[in-house]
Amino acid sequence: METETQQITKRTFPVTGMTCAACASSVETILQYTDGVKSANVNFATNTVQVEYSDEIKADDLNNALTAIGYGLIISDENTSKVVAEAQAEEYQKIKLRTIWSAILTVPVVVFGMFFMDWEPGRWISLVLTIPVLFYFGQSFFIGAWKQAKFRKANMDTLVALSTGIAFLFSLANTLFPEFWLSRGVQPHVYYEAATVIITFITLGKLLEARAKSNTTTALKKLMGLQPKTLKAKIDGKEQEIPIEAVQKGYEIIVRPGEKIPVDGKVISGHSFVDESMISGEPLAVEKKEGEVVFAGTVNQKGSFRFIAEKVGSETLLSQIIQRVQEAQGSKAPVQKLVDKIAGIFVPVVISISILTFAVWMLVGGEDAFTHALMNSIAVLVIACPCALGLATPTAIMVGVGKGAENNILIKDAESLELAHKVNVVILDKTGTITSGKTSVTNLEWTTESGEEDFAPILLAIESASEHPLAEAVVKTLTEKKISPATIQSFQSIPGNGVEAKSISGDQYYVGNQKLLSGKGIELDSESLRIAETWRNKAKTVVFFADESKVLAVIAIADTIKPSSKAAIASLKKEGIEVYMLTGDNSQTAKAVADQVGLTDFKAEVLPSDKSEFIKKLQAEGKIVAMVGDGINDSEALAQADVSIAMGHGSDIAMDVAKMTIISSDLQVIPKAFNLSKLTVNGIHQNLFWAFTYNLIGIPIAAGILYPINGFLLDPMIAGGAMALSSVSVVLNSLRLKGKTL
Repeated sequence: METETQQITKRTFPVTGMTCAACASSVETILQYTDGVKSANVNFATNTVQVEYSDEIKADDLNNALTAIGYGLIISDENTSKVVAEAQAEEYQKIKLRTIWSAILTVPVVVFGMFFMDWEPGRWISLVLTIPVLFYFGQSFFIGAWKQAKFRKANMDTLVALSTGIAFLFSLANTLFPEFWLSRGVQPHVYYEAATVIITFITLGKLLEARAKSNTTTALKKLMGLQPKTLKAKIDGKEQEIPIEAVQKGYEIIVRPGEKIPVDGKVISGHSFVDESMISGEPLAVEKKEGEVVFAGTVNQKGSFRFIAEKVGSETLLSQIIQRVQEAQGSKAPVQKLVDKIAGIFVPVVISISILTFAVWMLVGGEDAFTHALMNSIAVLVIACPCALGLATPTAIMVGVGKGAENNILIKDAESLELAHKVNVVILDKTGTITSGKTSVTNLEWTTESGEEDFAPILLAIESASEHPLAEAVVKTLTEKKISPATIQSFQSIPGNGVEAKSISGDQYYVGNQKLLSGKGIELDSESLRIAETWRNKAKTVVFFADESKVLAVIAIADTIKPSSKAAIASLKKEGIEVYMLTGDNSQTAKAVADQVGLTDFKAEVLPSDKSEFIKKLQAEGKIVAMVGDGINDSEALAQADVSIAMGHGSDIAMDVAKMTIISSDLQVIPKAFNLSKLTVNGIHQNLFWAFTYNLIGIPIAAGILYPINGFLLDPMIAGGAMALSSVSVVLNSLRLKGKTL
């Protein structure tokens, strides 16, 4: 019965020490078998783990369980994303230093090994320089290999540690006891350069991969302060400036023009328009008066009001959206790198071949059996060195990321680049993705010939005084036409309908909807009604400008469609990709936009969680789904999608969640991103093919298969040279992507 009263805590921690998907699996397993832990879900892509645990254990206990096997948790009350970003930046700097120092120490070792191989002091100098490269700058490979060995697994770390360790021990033995080989008529070569080159090359590969990730995340991790750090509240009859953490339910909050709303609540006095585009996705600000609900993170416009705090902290809508985003990210299975999969098979095979080579030579090698057995088994391990294998993916990814940047595509991680070419469904948000995300005047029809000359200055003066968000679009259009505002002597806002004003000469004017004009007894002529109906059918908002007796102008305001949207959608459809549009806007507007861009599949009036559920449904059908959006309202869907793409002009939260960002916000770049993925993956496959072809040919030769035919035995030193050549070929093949056209 005691367990029923236990409190369950659900918390996300950054994880340290993970270098591969197998590490993620180990972390997950250890935590799941820790007493008091209900569940543990590792997200390798973000280096975090979401743990549900009872109050019988503490976060420190979880950390201690992982510390025992070489991992750790960052237990901090700070923002998880911020902590992860800082940890990634710190790790990148560490890898950078390791790479630089490894390269500095490796260069003289290579020079001695290739050009002064018979110079006795050179061996001792190489030994001294090799020790820090392997066992300090390259210690992570040996630690990783040991972790894998404890779980009876093998990965790239195993292959690196094995090949470099054996090359070093063999060279150390030849340096300390050269007479062993000299007495047998064999020159005791050393392979310090092979060991250091392997460490340096693989570390360089990790640096390139970390750089590709770090450079983009640095730009995308600058999250907007969606909640203000302080707010003005009325407490005990006094207005006070308090920190956001101190606000409690029931506090009366004062919101001034231009401020962000700190928490969720209900308006009790005042009137304004609030920009809720960060949550709803729609660009038109929403009118707020007494009794209306307001949400944290949204931005107040020109008016001011007071509201009662009803939801604070993690209860706010914004906090719930961010929490669902984190859960959607964490629900994804960790991505197992192809090279780690291969290494899991390749390492045992190579070790087996090396042991078999030794055994066969001991049986049939004659009087020099031991010498040939040892030399050839070492040659097998050296030639099977994983440089080409290790560089196959990161070099192709590095070039792919660079190519993407040249074409306005920022790629956050390798997963999205490797998966994008498989996408067969694309989900598009409407506002800010298909459309520009900003309201503007699309049409302005004057009912008299001299209308603009006579009345435009008055219209500009009235709209300049208005707080309505649509007024800004009219002001912008008239200002661009170099029109100067007239002088008005009175101005009155009529909430829900429009505004009225009186000119300096005493004439009365009105700007607003049809209901305003009808209430003032102004009849609309048939032409104005026809124009208005035509524009409404195209999902445009119609505003009338009139004097006391007639309509002077009809204005259409809308969120305009980007010029490239239609062509981009047609291009995706041509590739056999299904395209859907999901929007929180009304059905009429959604249909009008869909018709203009050639879309037949769309859903209107959907909530952020509805978008995510729709993607889950498609994924359950076996579809590979790409989500393209720009707002916080899209972030949950972006996190759920297989490939997530944010518009560069969108919110920081959307860009933080998405794995790709289109800098130009041009939809025509998306087909290019898919093509880039295809070219990059082809490059990776080619690299792996050549790396394996090299091993397929090289390992049997190193084992001595040609000896019975022509007496040829591969010297381990030549094997080391062949290994370096294979790495160069992989790098050169990756660089071919630079010349490709997307």
